[in-house]
Amino acid sequence: MTQQQQTLQKRWEIAPALPDTLTQTLPQYHPTLLQVLYNRGLTNEADIEAFLSGQYLKPEDPFLLSDMKTAVQRILQARDNDETIVVYGDFDADGVTATVLLIEALRALGITRAKARPYIPDRVDEGYGLNIEALSHIYHDLNATLVITVDCGIRSIAEVQHGIDIGLDMIITDHHSLAAELPPALAVINPKRKDCSYPEKMLAGVGIAYKLACALHQAAETGFDTDQLLDLVAIGTVADVMPLVNENRKLVMSGLEVLNKLNRPGISALAEVAGIKRGGLTSESIGFALGPRINAAGRLDHAYAAAKLLAASNLYQAREMAEHLNNLNRERQAVTRELHAHAELLIDDIAESHILIAADSRFLPGVVGLVAGRLKESYYRPAVVFEVGEEESHGSCRSIPEFHMTDALDQVADLLERYGGHAQAAGLTIRNENIDEFSTRMRQLTAEQLATVDLRPTLSIDAEIPFEDIDWALHGILARLEPTGCANVAPVFMTRELEVVHHRVVGKDMSHLQIEVGIPGRDRSIKGIGFGLGGWAGKLPPLIDLVYTLGVNEWRGRRTLQLMVQDIRESHRPN
Repeated sequence: MTQQQQTLQKRWEIAPALPDTLTQTLPQYHPTLLQVLYNRGLTNEADIEAFLSGQYLKPEDPFLLSDMKTAVQRILQARDNDETIVVYGDFDADGVTATVLLIEALRALGITRAKARPYIPDRVDEGYGLNIEALSHIYHDLNATLVITVDCGIRSIAEVQHGIDIGLDMIITDHHSLAAELPPALAVINPKRKDCSYPEKMLAGVGIAYKLACALHQAAETGFDTDQLLDLVAIGTVADVMPLVNENRKLVMSGLEVLNKLNRPGISALAEVAGIKRGGLTSESIGFALGPRINAAGRLDHAYAAAKLLAASNLYQAREMAEHLNNLNRERQAVTRELHAHAELLIDDIAESHILIAADSRFLPGVVGLVAGRLKESYYRPAVVFEVGEEESHGSCRSIPEFHMTDALDQVADLLERYGGHAQAAGLTIRNENIDEFSTRMRQLTAEQLATVDLRPTLSIDAEIPFEDIDWALHGILARLEPTGCANVAPVFMTRELEVVHHRVVGKDMSHLQIEVGIPGRDRSIKGIGFGLGGWAGKLPPLIDLVYTLGVNEWRGRRTLQLMVQDIRESHRPN
């Protein structure tokens, strides 16, 4: 643990208390649950019930997506003419699940395996998104006439034009941020288009692929149950950190029901190696267990390894493939730790910098995003990490809410070969001779935008509650908020003046803090775990204020309530 990580303090921001009128109007809800719902902008009974039950109150007609009708007509024409269709995906969990989903949907239309084929680029040799060489291969060697992208392509103007020029029809489905110009494809399906009337703008790439699948089978009147594809939608949506509100919440809730049946041998095998039992899959287990293992394939091997696992029909073979992904994930964790430490050594004046930029040939393309993410988390600064090649370098960017990364990349686009992403995560390709100027201009941009910003992470706290309220009953009440994740995080609470009964450091690198707290003079205590808070060991004052979420520890068949500690402060009694 670095000195910066030990001393990085968070701003505690407690949400305003809910109005008394709301408590009086909605007495059927537990006050703490109502406070959490109020913090998320839910203040009337209809919206609250829709949220808790996973309903979505706006239209879900896939044909509201711009160009959907054109895309469906062209795909059905390709089926009828026995054309070869290639689904071109990305190598992360969102792209892999979207690729597998759309291939299954096409084959359910009656398109043969030989005529509906996946293509996922190699992260090292080809990089992110469409590339000209791959499209040429798809046309000349695979004899395809139609390419459908999933989770990529929205900024690939030159590549799409190349595909058209050689004789391919191109359909783009993507959810990433738009450029000033759309690619000249036959159809461009992205809910972020200004002329798109579809109400949910934050679908994952796999969510948009699912909408295309629904539209296809609706138009073809096949009777195919597209709900069986929702397990893939849940995995891709959570793994890509999409907001779990509105339609995404409904899709993930429904997807978890399918997921927990473990109907797919690949998912059953993956859950098995991750130690997750049938019925125990949650958004958290996707985010911390399934998603990283699926992503590990594209990071250290090839994403086809994950795609083949998800598409597997044989449990015996699936177990072998799942074990391979599990081993890759362990390797990924070790490599990320090593390269994170290396990146820190490359950056001068970390504490004084507004952006952290590291470039080196030692960085691996599969983990540069993880290293950038760790730098961002450790120092609360935007971070860019480059894997330096012979002539070109591939960079991965991670940012904080106060700095919009793709807007910044738009301002240095003249230096970049290609780029794309979201406000807080993006990727780029740059010629090596432009890296220095890129770094200079990005430092100028961040200095201008962040000079007056308090660069400390804000810890948003839903409510201050007394120690006596922390029990299984509260845990059960808050379970109605599941699935939690981006934009619907697990409720965060604060309790003051807790006595530290016991504590010790744990973990392979002794970086985590195991703690037991209670009220002074009382017998009851609760254990907790603070990941990355091992620096507090030996320094804890007698009384502390604690910020935490409620969790469950399962050990040898026994379940106990556990505090997932987010931050600690010395408690100061009022005079």
